[in-house]
Amino acid sequence: MSMSGSMESPSKDSGNNSLVGSNNNLSREFSTLSMSLCSSTTSQDEHFRCEGHAEHSLSCMKNYLQAGKLCDVTLIAGSNGKRVQAHRLVLSAASEYFSAMFTGGLSNTDETEITLGDVNGDVLQAVINYCYTGSIEIREDNVETLLATACLMLLHEVVEACSRFLAHQLHPSNCLGIAVFAEHQACTSLLQEANAYTSQHFMQVIRNQEFLQLNVDQMTNLLSNDDLNISCEEHIFQALMCWIQHDSNNRRQHIGHLLGLVKLPLLPPAFLTDHVEPMTEGDPTCQKLIMEAMKWHLLPERRLQMVCSRTRPRKATLGRLLVVGGMDKNKGATTIESYDPRCDVWTVSHHMSGRRLQFGIALMENKLLVVGGRDGLKTLNTMECLDMESGSWTQLSPMNTHRHGLGVAVLGGTLYAVGGHDGWSYLNTVERWDPVARNWQYVAPMQNQRCSAGIAVLAGKLYAVGGRDGASCLRTVECYDPHTNKWKAAAQLTRRRGGVGVAVADGYLYAMGGQDAPANNPAASRFDCVERYDPSIDGWMTVASLSSKRDAVAACLFGDKLFAVGGYDGSHYLRTVEQYDPNCNEWNTLAPLITGRAGACIIAVKNPVQLNE
Repeated sequence: MSMSGSMESPSKDSGNNSLVGSNNNLSREFSTLSMSLCSSTTSQDEHFRCEGHAEHSLSCMKNYLQAGKLCDVTLIAGSNGKRVQAHRLVLSAASEYFSAMFTGGLSNTDETEITLGDVNGDVLQAVINYCYTGSIEIREDNVETLLATACLMLLHEVVEACSRFLAHQLHPSNCLGIAVFAEHQACTSLLQEANAYTSQHFMQVIRNQEFLQLNVDQMTNLLSNDDLNISCEEHIFQALMCWIQHDSNNRRQHIGHLLGLVKLPLLPPAFLTDHVEPMTEGDPTCQKLIMEAMKWHLLPERRLQMVCSRTRPRKATLGRLLVVGGMDKNKGATTIESYDPRCDVWTVSHHMSGRRLQFGIALMENKLLVVGGRDGLKTLNTMECLDMESGSWTQLSPMNTHRHGLGVAVLGGTLYAVGGHDGWSYLNTVERWDPVARNWQYVAPMQNQRCSAGIAVLAGKLYAVGGRDGASCLRTVECYDPHTNKWKAAAQLTRRRGGVGVAVADGYLYAMGGQDAPANNPAASRFDCVERYDPSIDGWMTVASLSSKRDAVAACLFGDKLFAVGGYDGSHYLRTVEQYDPNCNEWNTLAPLITGRAGACIIAVKNPVQLNE
């Protein structure tokens, strides 16, 4: 027995040892495998992301919502008592409003039922569903209520979506109402779009009932807008009268205040007499405003002292600014660019009939006259006319003298061509074109030969400023009196200026930029300085400088501001455009030209007056 017992025991032990040994061997093999995986160059940790996990989770939450499971709050619409269940966590994640309500320590943080005053039940249901789905239906019959609710609940994406929806619905019949609604809801983007639409379509807006129903404060805001798209200020006065006459008994008391928002000084004197005075008779405030406007017309030399909001033109009433030709990198621009002051943008409006440099231009009865210049080979005496409506060019009678680098201006209904170069010599001769007789006649010559001088009309006289006489640039200035047919010297510039830009504003003459270089070194010094001439004291003074030094700059008055356009800085033909405010003595940069150019001609074109638009 003991033998057999001793024999069985080793047998069991032997079996156990075999199993343990086998397990140890497997462990060593797994260990070796693990080490080999860790040491493999192709092994890396994996970051797993389940696509659609967030959407699936929200979908499950929505299912719980529809089944009424796990909901921990009930929202009650104040307008009709509709009850909507929801999950605080989902609402807090979707809305800052609900986040503050449920986590901000407010009195209703732990309440299971919360009433939301003035909230529509159907819209509340739609908004809660949006928190779970990220989608919502916007319709014409719910957009305003939905936007107001989204504003309350700080659902910014829904607010923007509703704003875009309403912006697409803008029409002259509803834009004023949408603007009022947007302002009430503090929807800045929608308010801006509605106001811009109103400004652009003003002439159609005032024919609709919404305009007649504006209150006095809303009318004040509308008439204060300088971006209104109108061809002339007369339209503003007529719109005001329509609004007052719609409810004359209650609105007549506001006529003095509202007439102050009409730019009466910019209305023609005949319109003031024939239309404004009869409609405002007996109101002392209106009479003061009319007198102010009459003084503006009678005393142009005092306009700088009379400047106010009523003397600042609305942008759309300015018309257009045309920049014609000039030297560019292609040896001569043939495009005519047009500037829209409302949009601050340049577009190509016309093309010249051919290449022409160093010419002059004038505007007579909506016809653009292009005079003299050179075509790259020879100096011209020709004059051609662009019909601004049809875009067609026609030839007119030529000058008696071939001229490039001449100056051109209209004085007393006739066109003057001043100085220049005939291809051989610098000129002091001046000739005048009569648009009725359609012929050119010489008038008294200048005292100095001048090419590339600045020519402008001030107080019924023709001024020739600076320029070049062949040997050097000039400081001299002279003026022509058409009644005596004589030129006489005026005060000299503070420095010599060739290629100077000259324009007139508020009874003063301005000289901008230019250069002072000998004929054999035209690339020498250029100026950014600007001088102003006061004829009452026959003297010049320096005002604010241009943004950069340049000559061959085009200059003119546009509205109540001076414009300086293009030029040459010694290396580049410039696209630069800036405007000068005489009242502030400041230059501001505007949108650049499409094509950089120097020695271009510039002119302002008024809007056609159409009072019955």
